[in-house]
Amino acid sequence: MKKMGRKMVKYLVVVESPTKSKTINKFLGKNYFILSSMGHVVDLPKSEMGVDIDNDFKPRYVVIAKRRKILSELKKGAKNKARIFLAMDPDREGEAIAYHLKEHLKDINDNIFRVTFHEITERAIKDAFNKPHGLDLNKINAQQARRVLDRVLGYSLSPLLWKKVGSGLSAGRVQSVALRLIVEREKKILAFVPQEYWELEALLKKIDGNAKVPRQDLKPFSAKLLLIDGKKAEIKTAEDATLLKNRLQKETFVVKDIKARKKRKFPASPYTTSKLQQDAFNKLRFSVSKTMKIAQELYEGIELGHKEATGLITYMRTDSVSVSKDAEAACREYITKRFGKRYCPETPHRYKAKKTAQEAHEAIRPTLPLREPETVRQYLNVQQYRLYELIWNRFIASQMESAVNLTISADILAGNCIFRASGTKVIFDGFTVLYNQEDREDKVLPSLSKDEKLYLIKLEPSQHFTTPPPRFSDASLVKELEEKGIGRPSTYAPIISTIIIRNYVRREKGYLHPTELGNLVIKLLIEHFPKVLDIKFTAYLEEELDDVEDGKIDWVKVLRDFYAPFKEAFRKAQKEMANHKKAEVLTDEVCELCGKRMVIKWGRKGKFLSCSAFPKCKFSKSITTGVKCPQEGCNGELIERRSHRGTFYGCSNYPKCRYIASTLNAAQKEGPEKDPDNLKSED
Repeated sequence: MKKMGRKMVKYLVVVESPTKSKTINKFLGKNYFILSSMGHVVDLPKSEMGVDIDNDFKPRYVVIAKRRKILSELKKGAKNKARIFLAMDPDREGEAIAYHLKEHLKDINDNIFRVTFHEITERAIKDAFNKPHGLDLNKINAQQARRVLDRVLGYSLSPLLWKKVGSGLSAGRVQSVALRLIVEREKKILAFVPQEYWELEALLKKIDGNAKVPRQDLKPFSAKLLLIDGKKAEIKTAEDATLLKNRLQKETFVVKDIKARKKRKFPASPYTTSKLQQDAFNKLRFSVSKTMKIAQELYEGIELGHKEATGLITYMRTDSVSVSKDAEAACREYITKRFGKRYCPETPHRYKAKKTAQEAHEAIRPTLPLREPETVRQYLNVQQYRLYELIWNRFIASQMESAVNLTISADILAGNCIFRASGTKVIFDGFTVLYNQEDREDKVLPSLSKDEKLYLIKLEPSQHFTTPPPRFSDASLVKELEEKGIGRPSTYAPIISTIIIRNYVRREKGYLHPTELGNLVIKLLIEHFPKVLDIKFTAYLEEELDDVEDGKIDWVKVLRDFYAPFKEAFRKAQKEMANHKKAEVLTDEVCELCGKRMVIKWGRKGKFLSCSAFPKCKFSKSITTGVKCPQEGCNGELIERRSHRGTFYGCSNYPKCRYIASTLNAAQKEGPEKDPDNLKSED
């Protein structure tokens, strides 16, 4: 905690993080003393629900044990100040932190104001402190409604799972629905039956005049079979493909129709939180939690050379696509100077946000468009640089002129079949001059005319199989949650982290696989709480929370409407939910301590082996996978283990043998992996 200076200062500023306080300190001058709350200073108690359901769901907040000293310092700092400014993040969570701080500081000094800003730059900070305002009660109520709703649900369902499955499990309004999506996707994958199909491609050339031989000065081009007898071509077997190929080799290939049109390709909007998370995974292979951690660092400030810390991007928790007029003007000026006038559209692009977006916020963008990634590269680590470059490119491109392509498609008749050839010519590269090099490459198709005969070089049949839907990655799960209206920008990272930590899901090569425990938990929750696990109902609740923030509905009413049916379902589940914790499956394995037979039980990490003489004998161990440890000279078997990163496989002889593998496939095919300390089991 920063010490008070010898000279009395006029104002106290409270921010959430020390990094942010360090960054904004240089903008405010000597009259401002800045302290950090380190996030929330109060919360609902950990040891109990802390919600008086019968008294309009009144929450009971307590000072967080680790924040008592900080709150004491804040109270000292509040004495004899002309004003106190609460400068938390500009979202519901930040508003709630500010509200609770005001409640604890107002008896010492009630001259308290709220300031909000979306970027940590000198202009934005000074503007915010020139326009202080009161707290937004609707935003506070929306955060409180979410917190109380999730607490009531979690502190009801989680103990039920402890009793019926295993200790340490959890269930939540949003986390359980996210898990359901993963589980149901896995069911579709397992139930999928591949269907064989064939495609037919013709390799063609223009004919050299009346000589009926192919032109040697032009490259051949390909055309795919599109229609048979006017219907979509469907070739199901190799025999059908061969018969069709043999028949078409005798046909004349003639250009039936040619279409050419200009196609304008617009740049994408600047990043929202979810779009940044998706792109960072797809392009950089960053997990959602890693993306948010790095984005927080870029937002709060990076020391650039001998200068003090500077915020490089705007606030990274947002669902808005709008940008400030100043940023827009600076970006357009940069585009004109670097790329030329024709790359800057006459009127700025306007992007449409989803209806629930908070338009008072801005999209994620660089705080200074002129600050090119290369100019700050030396001050950033590799990951910070790559994410900043991604954000900078996307923002600059969003304000650039559209790309224009000429697309040409030629339908080619052969007997009763139509083949289609297509080509693309870049007329104007527009925003793609900045990135996406593949979008600026011509896909050449020779000049063709209607009724022109073509020379067939060969017909190539190719076998294919239909594929199941892919497993969710961090990116595709975030996309699915956003599209279905589940959760909000700030919740996606903790949702994914929680279901991995609880061992409901394991991450393998970037994709999310439900565990046996995850499957069981979802089965029980859907069976007994279908409404809570209903995707549309969860999205409806999110809309109601947005309505609370907009002042359209009372937060207590949202909770009343939810709790009445939930209470009845919970009462029934307590009696009727199957008790898997007590269920035991006898095995032939013998206890190493007492010689009794071992039984399979459920626990918070899934199934495990326990002595049938429990509680007299408390010996237990993990269930082996049946895969031998590949480490030379080791006769152990691999068992499933967990770390904060998710599931991995380690030797049963640990710590004597420190072999680990990220997947069983890696263990069987690739041999041992290095043993990084951060992949050790949490056992």
